[in-house]
Amino acid sequence: MPEGHTIHRLARDHTRDLAKQSLAVSSPQGRAVQAAAALDGGAIEKVDAYGKHLLYRWSTGDTLHVHLGLYGTFRRLPSPPPEPRGALRLRLQGEQFTADLRGPIACELLEAPREELLLARLGPDPLRRDGDPERFAANLRRRRLPIGAALMDQAVIAGVGNVYRAEVLLIAGIDPRRPARDLSAGEMRAVWDISKRLLTAGVKANRIVTRPREAGRKSRVPRREAVYVYRREACARCGGPVERYELAARTMYACPACQPAATADSPSRALSPP
Repeated sequence: MPEGHTIHRLARDHTRDLAKQSLAVSSPQGRAVQAAAALDGGAIEKVDAYGKHLLYRWSTGDTLHVHLGLYGTFRRLPSPPPEPRGALRLRLQGEQFTADLRGPIACELLEAPREELLLARLGPDPLRRDGDPERFAANLRRRRLPIGAALMDQAVIAGVGNVYRAEVLLIAGIDPRRPARDLSAGEMRAVWDISKRLLTAGVKANRIVTRPREAGRKSRVPRREAVYVYRREACARCGGPVERYELAARTMYACPACQPAATADSPSRALSPP
């Protein structure tokens, strides 16, 4: 599933490519015909990203909500685009570019009360200006579940997924199995700050790159080389073996050497970049 950096990058790109112009909107697949009819000929005024949700604000007064889910994708094409093929949920055709949406779990017009309910269920988003680290810390203090599971809960923090939770906790030096509420205030703030830094870098690079040395390269490197522990056999920081176990219904990747179980005498500690 795309994580928060992808969603914020799409919001930025779609604002650049499609905003402030009359759009031809269609649903070739037929599953979003009513939404397409309401939006056709209108203009996007603004695109908001919140966690893993996209909210398109239209000149018609409508809000289009898109959640890509596990399989949803947007494809950017020059206008005019070729004839649609396959299960194309929504096509947004602008003057120079077209955005084709396939496979989302949500593509719907959202009235204000439902939008309020949606946003009320989400935790703070580190990529947003209104992202609140104190609210994030308060959410953690109410959770007995492991911190590695808490980071996957969009009601705790919006936008973090399986890759980022592994990388954030490795950099923070925190065992994913520690109860979320047992983290110190300093550790909670470190998790927030690292999440914000890595997600921001992901928006800029348009992919997940958590290792500073790889982030500075101009050429694209394999995904496993751009991260510390995610889907790696050995930790890129210390060279030790990476543990794998299920946590929150997904595979957790962690380094027992860099993320030791905390004790009263030996709390976890963030490790400086190499």
